[in-house]
Amino acid sequence: MSLLDVVDLRVTFSTPRGPVHAVDGVSFCVASGEVLGIVGESGSGKSVTLRAIPKLLHANAAVTGTVRWRGADLHTMPAEDLRRVRGGQIATVFQEPMSALNPVLPIGLQIDEVLTAHTTLDTAARRRRAVELLGLVGIASPTTRLDQFPHEFSGGMRQRAMIAIALAAAPALLLADEPTTALDVTIQDQILKLLLRLVADLGMSLVLVTHDLGVIAETCDRVAVMYAGRLCETGSVHNVFLRPQHAYTHALLRSMPGEGAARAMLVPIPGQPPRIDRPTAGCAFAPRCSFVEDLCTTTRPPLIDVAPQHRSACYAAARLPVRAA
Repeated sequence: MSLLDVVDLRVTFSTPRGPVHAVDGVSFCVASGEVLGIVGESGSGKSVTLRAIPKLLHANAAVTGTVRWRGADLHTMPAEDLRRVRGGQIATVFQEPMSALNPVLPIGLQIDEVLTAHTTLDTAARRRRAVELLGLVGIASPTTRLDQFPHEFSGGMRQRAMIAIALAAAPALLLADEPTTALDVTIQDQILKLLLRLVADLGMSLVLVTHDLGVIAETCDRVAVMYAGRLCETGSVHNVFLRPQHAYTHALLRSMPGEGAARAMLVPIPGQPPRIDRPTAGCAFAPRCSFVEDLCTTTRPPLIDVAPQHRSACYAAARLPVRAA
């Protein structure tokens, strides 16, 4: 049985201009020890999907669907039970550490808050555990660093500190919302390697949200491609990258640098993503698609099996070219 099962998740925000359908019928699962990547352009609903899992959305969000954690529905369980799961069994690493960390509390105290809420350790044991966690994520002189504030850390160290806070209660699942976006390339690589090492060493599962296909290729076992609040393709990283079965995935891969000639032209995706406050009847990618047919503009394609462990919602799947291995 999967650790996490998300079934027909829908998130609608109430706004003065009307409802905004940020997530529209998303379903996926995460197995024990698995790394799942969720990829797509900005505004595709990736971060909202991630935050909807442990119910971390604002009050104007209406959420429907089912989110089962080890068989129990997170969205219907009592608040006290949810608090024990959230931060204890499921932890989240947010996109911008300087916004997620409390600027007026030392890092050690922020780790201690999680340990107090989710463990039975005494004060001395919690401090030892906090030192151990900072060392685990690669922060030098952890005993000294415990008493320092977020502004005294570099960007990469703040991200490591936030990962340490997330790991404090030894969660079985880590939700990482673009954890490397604000970092330079060298630090990005270090953080990604750290996350993979923690998954291997701790037996943890990871859901990684990103807009970077290169990050997905380096870190993930499976990938889910999102567009306009919908899942358009899911499968193993190898299969999706080698033989994309959705026109949007195909376009994304063509728009990124590959291993071919250094001067090879990239092919940008024309147009702009659709406005999610104006739902489309057919495929949301149809206005930008070079494989579009009449059916795409009138009927929403279902997400169906196109190969073993590979699903797509594209009427043109059979016409898409195979990429070079």
